[in-house]
Amino acid sequence: MSLIGEAAAGPSPDVIKEGSDASFVADVIEASRVQPVIVDFWATWCGPCRQLTPALEKAVKAAGGAVKLVKIDVDKNPAFAGQLRVQSIPTVYAFEDGKPVDGFTGALPESQVKAFVDKLVRAPPVSEIDELVAMGRESLALGDTGAAAQSFAEALSIAPDNLDAIGGLARCYLAGGDRERAAEVAAMAPADAKNADLASVRATLALAQGAPSDTAAAERRLAADPNDHAARAELAAALAAKGELEAAADQLLDIIARDRDWNEGAARAQLLKVFEAAGQASEITRQGRRRLSSILFS
Repeated sequence: MSLIGEAAAGPSPDVIKEGSDASFVADVIEASRVQPVIVDFWATWCGPCRQLTPALEKAVKAAGGAVKLVKIDVDKNPAFAGQLRVQSIPTVYAFEDGKPVDGFTGALPESQVKAFVDKLVRAPPVSEIDELVAMGRESLALGDTGAAAQSFAEALSIAPDNLDAIGGLARCYLAGGDRERAAEVAAMAPADAKNADLASVRATLALAQGAPSDTAAAERRLAADPNDHAARAELAAALAAKGELEAAADQLLDIIARDRDWNEGAARAQLLKVFEAAGQASEITRQGRRRLSSILFS
């Protein structure tokens, strides 16, 4: 990482360095087994080298440490330049896994130099845990809770405190109707853990607490009196407990539209919990918030 003020002292030795025949194996061959290494063969008398080298240094610095640059003065270090059949300078080689994989001769425009360096930059490796979590989420989105649970459980066997895996597995149990097991899994994470899946599971479990299992009684009361807000709130709780969050939000928005301050704002508090259960980026939440704003500010 570069620090402010380093430019005046020259590029970071960790990313850009002067090489030699003596250090070539360590600086280039071995180092390229870890990350790409660019070798710039140059000489002090070479005019095009003075144009190319700054462009190479700039592009390598911009890569943020993903690639290294080793500069070799061919007049002082002719051995490896000869082995690589460097016939004119500047000549540039890119090494990966101990061998040259790309290169060019002559000074190139800065845009082409940048493209050459960018092509070598590897994307950061995806960890096994990240892959398992991604597989779990994909399976869950497809409705295959069994496969999703297996992926999340495998991730937890590697990293028992991984919040994404805990939240994902809890969602699997919730989707399967096993609230008790979902609560047990969610409890594996700290109470103040910041994770969208965990927040959704915990909000859904909170909504389900004390909610009636049947909506018939509340529906009969509402048929008799549409302004029975307690019955409507009861219906919303029952719907939310069954996972019908959009329908639950509709009922709560109806209460707020009729009496925004009913029961000291209980409907709004319950609606926010529904949004949390649905997920802040979900369409249910986005549409619900727009409707709520329309009601409150109309």
